[in-house]
Amino acid sequence: MIIATFVFTGILLLNVLSDNLIKNLQEKVDISVYFEQEVRESDIVMVKQELLKFPEVTKVEYVPKEEALKQFKERHKNDPLILESLEELGENPLQDTLNIKAAQYGSYEDVAEFLVQGKFKDFIDKINYRQNEAIIAKIFQISDAIKSGGIIFSLVLAIIAVLVSFNTIRLAIYSSREEISVMKLVGASNWFIRGPFLLQGILSGIFAALINLGIFFGITWKISPSINNYLPGSELFLYYKVHIVETLLILLGVGIALGVISSFIAVRRYLKV
Repeated sequence: MIIATFVFTGILLLNVLSDNLIKNLQEKVDISVYFEQEVRESDIVMVKQELLKFPEVTKVEYVPKEEALKQFKERHKNDPLILESLEELGENPLQDTLNIKAAQYGSYEDVAEFLVQGKFKDFIDKINYRQNEAIIAKIFQISDAIKSGGIIFSLVLAIIAVLVSFNTIRLAIYSSREEISVMKLVGASNWFIRGPFLLQGILSGIFAALINLGIFFGITWKISPSINNYLPGSELFLYYKVHIVETLLILLGVGIALGVISSFIAVRRYLKV
């Protein structure tokens, strides 16, 4: 039962990590809209508000050209040739920009078409969607593959955990088969016979849940810093602490359910005397 609940806890935390991985991948995806030099800031803000009305759009960031220039200089502060070229120009060559993030791959094309064909088309100089289309599609394909693979892997582990616990309990009850047969022959009711085994299954589930809660507290505390280095923002130990009550309730539910159902099915076979 400890092994079974250990697997289920691992599945929960694996899903947390896969969700964070998908989130980090999708955070790297966006499209940028570059505005004509003469467009006023109020018009750009209006475009931003219209884009935020799209249910698929998760974030729209306005970057004024002054801020864009500042960021550009910071990125190239160690390249004197580029900085000298900017000085020679004598003016800011960059444009006001909106950086747009969406939840789905297809949403980017919808946004691009809305801007190019809608009432704001005269404000816009260019949109970099077509240049980034292949990269955006690939990242969302990877995200979908991780999500699907995580679901399949979780189901396989869950089935293995159920089979392990069921067969272990069945073998344990097998040693009591003669005792069950004798109790049945002398007139004991089915529920009188089942009772101790069901109670044992419940207690096994409870103790297994509590033991695993402690085991994973130590595991997440130990591995969380390393995981966070490779997957920033995961904070596995913090997540575990915050959701420790929900985790305990899930483990108790899984452990008790496995114990009761496995015991019920295993005992039933030997009640047929």
